[in-house]
Amino acid sequence: MKQLLSSIGIITLCAGKALGQDKKRDTIPWSFHFQQTLVTQWHPDFSAKYTGPNSFRTHEEGKTSITSTIYAGIRPLKNLELYINPELAGGEGLSHATGIAGFPNGETFRVGDPKPKIYLARAYAVYTLPLSRSVTPDDDDLNNVAGLTPTHYLRFIGGKYCLADFFDQNEYSHDPRTQFLNWSLMSNAAWDYPADVRGYTMAFTIQYKKDNWMVQAATSLEPLEANGPRLNWHYGQSNGQVLEVTHTHTLRKREGNIRLMAFLNQAPMGSYREALHMAKDTPDITAVRSNGRTKYGFGINMDQEITADGGIFLKASWNDGHHETWAYTEIDQSLSAGWLQGGKAWRRAQDNAGIALVVNGISADHRHYLAAGGTGFMIGDGQLNYAPEMIAEVFYQCNITRLHIALSPDYQFVLHPAYNRDRGPVSIVGLRTRVAF
Repeated sequence: MKQLLSSIGIITLCAGKALGQDKKRDTIPWSFHFQQTLVTQWHPDFSAKYTGPNSFRTHEEGKTSITSTIYAGIRPLKNLELYINPELAGGEGLSHATGIAGFPNGETFRVGDPKPKIYLARAYAVYTLPLSRSVTPDDDDLNNVAGLTPTHYLRFIGGKYCLADFFDQNEYSHDPRTQFLNWSLMSNAAWDYPADVRGYTMAFTIQYKKDNWMVQAATSLEPLEANGPRLNWHYGQSNGQVLEVTHTHTLRKREGNIRLMAFLNQAPMGSYREALHMAKDTPDITAVRSNGRTKYGFGINMDQEITADGGIFLKASWNDGHHETWAYTEIDQSLSAGWLQGGKAWRRAQDNAGIALVVNGISADHRHYLAAGGTGFMIGDGQLNYAPEMIAEVFYQCNITRLHIALSPDYQFVLHPAYNRDRGPVSIVGLRTRVAF
């Protein structure tokens, strides 16, 4: 714990010194921001008829995770931006981040060692080719240098980053540091987006934007092993492709977005059906991995402003589910909806509150594999009495703006954790503490 607090203090001190240069920001093309998020969660005991190797524990102490990120960017040329994000992460999630497919803490990883570690999260370049003279002002933000952005452009993004930085965005349900914490609410949950265990990959993205339309596509590396820390540089054998079309509209003077996505991943995944066929006892997905395996799927993602400071969202996604999950989480179908509301109505304009519901499912092949005692990297109770995993989340974020601090009490209710009606339900309470500037 002393080492954890020491690391926090060093990063906060460095960020604070850099922030003191903020007065010059309006004369030089650069951006600097910092965030630090701690999430503490606990759950009371719950009933379970049996427990397997990757089950959510029926009894455990509370767990705390931490991430600290520096967002640094510069525009050395008129249309070129460069970004770098050193990051510290430590602590751990409940049950070592296993046992629930829609895991309740989007700020934790399955890295094993809870000691804080500093690593390079992002390092990438953005080149924008204007296709018109019409521009709109673009404010300084996380990984965004303030300036003027064309309304019609072609943009190229290359380097190390998270694909969810650019794809599958949503105004009300996307960021576990300021919005909902659950993994199922960060992105379309059935999109097994290529990434290492911490969520990053090497990728190249092309964006084409004209007025209210955007089309973007990306190609990226997959991890060397399922949910592993290293990327596979044999691109011909292991890669991910994603295509997304976005339309921004106005409904009764309120803005909304509709995004349609398709993806195709290739990696040496194991086959659930083959694992069952080859097993003499307990099936093992890792024993039947083979190059050339694919996973494809689709997603729709909608958000709509309803009030001056609030709106609703709806997401639905599906993948074929024949082969094992390789990067994100063990969800083959997902449907989620919810509401995020700012606090103007109760005279706390800086605050916000949210409520959301999620239903997750898995393919028939995936069910049979788990029922026979198989495990993935995320779930596996040793048996399975299948039912869709259902999750409800509600939170309130209280922002103390003069101190750059936000406190967010959070409650999640999980019915049929890991798709098993023989375990749970589980109630999870938490507190998110965030410092950002």
